[in-house]
Amino acid sequence: MRKTITLILLTIGVSVTNAQTQTTAPTTQPYGKIDLADLQMTSCDFEKAANAEVLFDKSKVYFNNNYDIVTEIHKRVKIFNDNGKDYANVRIEYYGGDRSEYISGIQAETINFTSGAPEITKVDKKQIFTEKVDRLRTATVFSLPNVKPGSVIEYKYAIVSNNIGNFPDWYFQTSIPTRYSELTTNVPDILYYKNLETVRQPYAVNKTNRDGSITKALANVPSIPNEPFMSSRQDNYQRILFQLMTIRSMGQRVMTFSDSWKKVGETLMESIYFGGQLNHKIEGEEALITKAKSLPNDDDRIAYLFDEVKKNMKWSELYDKYSDDGISKAWDKKSGNSGEINMILYHLLKKSGVKVYPMIASTRKNGRVNPGYPNYYQFNTTVAYVPVDSTKFYVLDASNKYNIYNQIPSNFLNSFGFYMNKDAKDYDVLFLQNVKPIRQVVMLNGEIKADGKMTGTAAISNFDYNRVDAMARYKKDGEKKFIDYIQNDDNNLKVSSLKFEGMDIDTLPLTHTLNFDLDLTGSDGNYIYFNPNMLSSIKNNPFLSENRYTDIDFGYRSNYIINCTFKVPAGYKVDVLPKSISMTTPDKTIFFRRIAAEQDGTIVIRFNVDQKKSIFFKEDYPELHEFYKKMYEMLNEQVVLKKS
Repeated sequence: MRKTITLILLTIGVSVTNAQTQTTAPTTQPYGKIDLADLQMTSCDFEKAANAEVLFDKSKVYFNNNYDIVTEIHKRVKIFNDNGKDYANVRIEYYGGDRSEYISGIQAETINFTSGAPEITKVDKKQIFTEKVDRLRTATVFSLPNVKPGSVIEYKYAIVSNNIGNFPDWYFQTSIPTRYSELTTNVPDILYYKNLETVRQPYAVNKTNRDGSITKALANVPSIPNEPFMSSRQDNYQRILFQLMTIRSMGQRVMTFSDSWKKVGETLMESIYFGGQLNHKIEGEEALITKAKSLPNDDDRIAYLFDEVKKNMKWSELYDKYSDDGISKAWDKKSGNSGEINMILYHLLKKSGVKVYPMIASTRKNGRVNPGYPNYYQFNTTVAYVPVDSTKFYVLDASNKYNIYNQIPSNFLNSFGFYMNKDAKDYDVLFLQNVKPIRQVVMLNGEIKADGKMTGTAAISNFDYNRVDAMARYKKDGEKKFIDYIQNDDNNLKVSSLKFEGMDIDTLPLTHTLNFDLDLTGSDGNYIYFNPNMLSSIKNNPFLSENRYTDIDFGYRSNYIINCTFKVPAGYKVDVLPKSISMTTPDKTIFFRRIAAEQDGTIVIRFNVDQKKSIFFKEDYPELHEFYKKMYEMLNEQVVLKKS
């Protein structure tokens, strides 16, 4: 997919002229010129609570005489308050590591309204810095000066790319509202790019210009807020994605350009930074391979090597598909990016006789993979893929020390992985999902005192992904912060002891047992009040907002069981006991049940929440919002005891 102009000219022998575009729109202005109304405005007209607003974001993409892609950007942002000042810290990433792209013509300035006139403060060129992100990516970073509430910042630059396969995508939408976003593209007739438009509002501009360029623009685009259980913002932004499909020569001969996953796989397997690394020998591998081969079955071999790589390698906290310096050096250093660590794992598994293939995947933050657009730019890491049988497979990521070998890591779920079997010439995408519900079981026993206090014990068992999350939280944060998490900011709940079981055995649930004391606030000499759902992880409703802008992606199904037993103190009786009840969503995908009973001074309450699917569309949010509201009211309904 990565072709330079030299290769293209030698292959198809064409001659082209420089393509230029020109657009005019009342919603953009030349660099350095601004309406006083924009300087004086104090809030976004269509999103009043916004901290900042993109006044316009304008891009012009065309090809120069060398067939390089030139992308010119001009962006202007209004800062409304101190919380919006972070948007004055600019970071522009591009493929500068392999010199396939470079940035030029950077200008940046802050415009303030001072003494009734615009005051311009330009960025000092010496304060524009270049950072290496990884082997391929480079970042240009700078901060706009003299920024305060009311400021307008603007900057412009151009990125030149010699890779015609990397036509830049365009995002009309961001994390702040955008008044106007415009893209103009001018593509020579010999090139054809397939594009995918994800646009949910009418175009303000959608036209073909006299020079053959195409302009598309949106106006008054709302922000995408950070919502609970959303996938990446990029997945939800209104956007246009591009992919090169064909090159047509003067003689009408057509070169198909990466129009299949097979070609993507062949390109990667030929790369010295990917396929060329997979068979590199690492120091001391013979002992590991010999030990693995002595184990009775593949599952034992996989588990052993997975743990050995996790134990020996420290993750650099960087996701990458490639190896920067080679897997041999990474093993020697005992440190590497995610790609290097998992290439090492693949290599050891392969040498040990396990049927394993390299796979590239995309983390949740990086965004979902679109299987209709074959390319490797959508992915940001390498993993090891083991097909166990026709219905079962493993996706192994040893960079996270808390992952389990026989469970797809949660940050890859509900997207696609791309595996490569070079020998069989089998290259394809595979949907990564977990269909088994992930459980948490809480067993709680409490004894209520007449003075309005409760003492008790609890055992909380976390399975699968819940186990991984609990393990990571305890190992990274330590016991004190883990206890703070259990107490969930409840100053009246005190955990006096904590003990773990199943910490070292991946196949067992992670169970922590604890002793606790609780002051029952609101209790007086005649009444005692308490909420039985005090130690589960479903105490607070995540869906309080009336509106939803993105789909809900839980990642996996879940099942919560909470069993509570409470001893009523002498001299008191039950005055209010929540009713036994069950309810479900209209589509039967979420089920809630509460059973409550009292006998001989003992109260027994059982909750069960069963969520039967992992993705809910934003269009169904009103029903989901109403269901969660009722469910959490029932989960947190109080028991009332009265002095007899």
